[in-house]
Amino acid sequence: MDYFLTEEQKMLKELARKIAEEKVMPVRAELDEKEEFPWDMMHICAEAGLFGVSLPEEYGGFGGGVFENCVVIEELSRACIGVSVSFAGSGLGAYPISIAGTDDQKKRYLPEIASGKRLAAFGATEANAGSDVAGMQTTAQKDGDGYILNGTKQWITNGGEAEIYSVFAVTDKKKGPRGISGFIVEKGTEGFSFGKKEKKLGIRTSATRELVFEDCRIPKENLIGGREGIGLIIILKTFDMSRPSIGSQAVGLAQGAFETAARYTRERVQFGHKIISFQAVQHILADMATQIEAARALVYAVAKYIDSKPRSFSKESAMSKLFPSDMAMRVTVDAVQVLGGYGYMRDFPVEKMMRDAKILQIYEGTSQIQRNNIAMELIKEIASGRI
Repeated sequence: MDYFLTEEQKMLKELARKIAEEKVMPVRAELDEKEEFPWDMMHICAEAGLFGVSLPEEYGGFGGGVFENCVVIEELSRACIGVSVSFAGSGLGAYPISIAGTDDQKKRYLPEIASGKRLAAFGATEANAGSDVAGMQTTAQKDGDGYILNGTKQWITNGGEAEIYSVFAVTDKKKGPRGISGFIVEKGTEGFSFGKKEKKLGIRTSATRELVFEDCRIPKENLIGGREGIGLIIILKTFDMSRPSIGSQAVGLAQGAFETAARYTRERVQFGHKIISFQAVQHILADMATQIEAARALVYAVAKYIDSKPRSFSKESAMSKLFPSDMAMRVTVDAVQVLGGYGYMRDFPVEKMMRDAKILQIYEGTSQIQRNNIAMELIKEIASGRI
């Protein structure tokens, strides 16, 4: 379908697709097998200026929005979401600074993130604070002209590789969720270290590590927004902005799996016929194509809606992650089924795609949490008479 992209958006899409096809696809299996962080791919994205796509021009960015970011991430994900999440993880880490940072914080950190010289990461999740992010235990105690951080963050994308971290901690336990604040922590800060790189089912090339804070001193200038107690608001606003990018990962991944399966049906012969001639296979492909296009339309619509700066978009943002991520899981499983025994082998990329797809239903809020978010907003609309 034609989504009537502008010339600049088409340029970004073509550039990202070129990188995906020429640079990522030839090495994706090796990156997955070796579980190496894709630094070469990150450097290529940096040289192409992709890290600044959704950041303001005044800070060295492209000046695009959520939609442009989704277009780029979709194309990278068509080749490998392990690479695309490493790329997108830096944008996730930049969002708190872009959304709520002081002018000084934006000037200090956003240009380096936009150029790709330094990767960013987002640190909110803990061992006992995943879906219940407000239940975090990491603390930041005021001490003179700064804060002392103590605690750990778990399963942090780009952990250990990124140099700039948006980290959230409790500054006032008595205030509950209103006692959470955000901090910018740089790699190399005394008292800040990393756990082991996690061994994962999928997205193996991406780095997922624990962040460890042991009497880590942070200057007051690094308190995001210059105010305590706004951390949870920043986290929720960040997720609202970033969830469509997870939807775009799902769309890109599913598109790649569909294309692999479709090509295979024109080559595989059984009972004297190419399997594309069998109605059972045709129906699988028809369902895959329909689901992908429906998810793409939803992601694009929500991204454009967010860029129009509406007052609230939590429901739509949750929808743009929920439907595509569930779709990607179904489509990649179907792709493996179409390839049969070959689909189960590492010689073909669909087994990797199926492994990769599962995380889309988990990170940045599980599918169940997205349904909760959507239902909560619907209840408000029903109560107010809007429905």
